Amino acid sequence: MKKFILSAVLSLGACSSLFAQTHKTTVDERIDAAVGPTAQFISDIIFYEVRVTDDLGIPLILVWLLAGALFFTFYLGFINIRGFRHALDIVRGKYNQENAPGEVTHFQALTAAVSGTVGLGNIAGVAIAISLGGPGATFWMILAGLLGMSSKFVSCTLGVKYRDEHADGTVSGGPMHYLNKGLSERGMAGVGKFLAVFFSIMCIGGAIGAGNMFQINQATQQFIAVTGGEASSFFGGGNAWIFGLIMAVLVGLVILGGMKSIARVTEKVVPLMCGVYIVAAIIVLLANFSHIPEAFAAIFEGAFTTTAIGGGVVGVMIQGLRRGMFSNEAGIGSASIAHSAVQTNVPVTEGFVASLEPFIDTVIVCTMTALVIIVSGMYQVDSTGDGIALTSAAFATVISWFPIVLAGAVILFAFSTMITWSYYGLKSWTYLFGHNKAADISFKVLFCAFIVLGAPMQLGSVVAFSDAMLFAMSIPNMIGLYLLAPVVKRDMQAFLAYARSSKKQPLTEDAVEAEAAKA
Repeated sequence: MKKFILSAVLSLGACSSLFAQTHKTTVDERIDAAVGPTAQFISDIIFYEVRVTDDLGIPLILVWLLAGALFFTFYLGFINIRGFRHALDIVRGKYNQENAPGEVTHFQALTAAVSGTVGLGNIAGVAIAISLGGPGATFWMILAGLLGMSSKFVSCTLGVKYRDEHADGTVSGGPMHYLNKGLSERGMAGVGKFLAVFFSIMCIGGAIGAGNMFQINQATQQFIAVTGGEASSFFGGGNAWIFGLIMAVLVGLVILGGMKSIARVTEKVVPLMCGVYIVAAIIVLLANFSHIPEAFAAIFEGAFTTTAIGGGVVGVMIQGLRRGMFSNEAGIGSASIAHSAVQTNVPVTEGFVASLEPFIDTVIVCTMTALVIIVSGMYQVDSTGDGIALTSAAFATVISWFPIVLAGAVILFAFSTMITWSYYGLKSWTYLFGHNKAADISFKVLFCAFIVLGAPMQLGSVVAFSDAMLFAMSIPNMIGLYLLAPVVKRDMQAFLAYARSSKKQPLTEDAVEAEAAKA
């Protein structure tokens, strides 16, 4: 079966990529012309902005995500802060349940979800935010990460609580399941089914576009740039599809094994790529150690001063919050699909683990990137608007060969993002078309073929459309989170009562309920 799928991937990939190479300009133009008006229309709706000034607008989708993060933070009593120690304990294995249903450990679920968010947003997105909003944007990015921890807590708790367990030992969870089953429990079955289907359709589009074609396209361009450019690189001059084909085969080999295979890869790749990136950042910061206090001063001053660039305080705030919320995807609902595969009988434990995700993605990785850019001073020199180029130039002020390392990091980021988003798309696909072999194979082949197709193409309209679909996922998801928040709060209080108990029984649903009753 695996040989058949790989053969299909190679055949489809080779045919589609060869066609794209032969008719590259025509295909690009035809696709842009065909989807351009529709993509722009949908993008304008999802990213509709309320004008603050003639040059500054607030995207309503940002307000939607931020309002939810604020609400859950207060409603759950700042669980993002007081639950941090519990999250670390759970990841370390303190509450492991060996015979519990699920496919992966808490740590594997975390790395799989982080691999879907840590990526180009942490490299290019941060640079763009600082270019437009100055150092002060960093403060608001950090705040977005801290608040996003609460949204992830709610979403991923529900993802495990309402997941489906299949006869083969695999599980399926995520917003489509808790929207359907959770809202049905509350007497809103029709609404729940509609929202679940809407989420699934948006998730498939987001997975193929933002989680696939955009990732491979950026990785291909970065690799070509560091290997001689379009004229000299082997993958330049119309050969970009070959790079896409290689990546499609690698992705195919991983995703054929399902969530367990994805988790085995991400638990190694995510720590490696984050570790290399953070070590490089530390080297740059140590080389500019005397400038670090000035950098923090610039961050705090720029966050609140009316003379900050990019539209004053409001402009800086919008840039920081926008990049922070978009980077960690808190409220989108995608991460709960990965976290739903965890081995546990107590769903809220995975909520605690998931809350670490925005902390790692935004508070740590994005902040490290921001500090490097600020201490290097490159944001005052480079105004090209190319986020990756700015970040690369900032690291190169100390590590001259870092652009090569960055190219490797971008490829790893893209690879890990693609394998994780393939799982998100697959679970949404099988929710719509059934949990069977035919649905499983058809989506995986389709996903890998689009990797090859995306490598050589510059599909601005398609990417804009997929980004809109990605953030449209937050509309049904956040509605579900608001309606099901009381369920999460009850489970959270029960677990905290269990954790405070001086005579803890082994972690089971009954033990948690018993301690909650005593409290």
